[in-house]
Amino acid sequence: MGTLDRRLAVAPMMERTDRHCRFFLRLITPHALLYSEMITSAAILHGDRARLLDFDAHEHPLALQLGGSDPQDLAVCAKIAEDWGYDEVNLNVGCPSDRVRSGRFGASLMAEPGLVADCVEAMARASTLPVTVKCRTGIDARDGYENLLNFVDTVAGAGCVTFIVHARVAVLGGLSPKQNREIPPLQYDLVHRLKKDRPNLEIILNGGLQLLDDVRDALARTDGAMIGREAYQNPYFLAALEAALFNQTAVSRHAVIDAYRAYAAQALAGGTPLHQLSRHALGLFQGLPGARAFRRHISQNAHLDGAGVEVITDAAALVPAPN
Repeated sequence: MGTLDRRLAVAPMMERTDRHCRFFLRLITPHALLYSEMITSAAILHGDRARLLDFDAHEHPLALQLGGSDPQDLAVCAKIAEDWGYDEVNLNVGCPSDRVRSGRFGASLMAEPGLVADCVEAMARASTLPVTVKCRTGIDARDGYENLLNFVDTVAGAGCVTFIVHARVAVLGGLSPKQNREIPPLQYDLVHRLKKDRPNLEIILNGGLQLLDDVRDALARTDGAMIGREAYQNPYFLAALEAALFNQTAVSRHAVIDAYRAYAAQALAGGTPLHQLSRHALGLFQGLPGARAFRRHISQNAHLDGAGVEVITDAAALVPAPN
């Protein structure tokens, strides 16, 4: 397995980056490394594994993000990820939700770098996949550069060479997950400094990247840029990044819809409701005449009994195709 290109990635997003979303995004971005939603080790070990882990081969390159803190459970899941065909396994050390914190994983693990190191070491022993970590710049009182550097050095000592850093502190008491994505100030300078001080590590910048110039600056100072909400709310932004970063001719929005409609027809035949498919395409035409009508038509019709791909077809017809 060759080295993964992490210059451009789409972040793992709960209730967003499911397999249908990833297929849709891959139609726009041939190069981006895509990530699953966070899946807990307990869910994989005890739940419907096929429902949680299955994906379309079209989604490659694809990383599985795990949530958990038991080294042996995570090791088993890393081996499962390899057997399932994923290209990377990533440990979540950044999610700030109460549910995650009560389960002793996510951002709360930044207070336990030794445990994270044990998890990474166990995962790496169990699988040949690259094991990466996604974290914050800090949590609550354990913020500041020295704490971040200590965390990274401890985990790197267990063999992790790739860190995806959401450039905000996680506030574990008093802020919701949504507020944690918006209220703590961005600390790009800490991530830039981390890369400068640890040039042997692969450091990926995540958080607040919404403009092409933001991404270019991230790539000038770190090893990669991970796009989160902007990739979901305005997915065609990824086409602009493909053109600028990889000299890739952008596929048209209507061509994306045509391809996704064919995929949706297959998924519908397999029992997936249309609204679970169409919701990922709502932002495709953002900024164009007819975009609001496109969103409204899907929102009003996709959930109806018997709704089929004609809902997507009719919605796209409300957006004039370029000459």
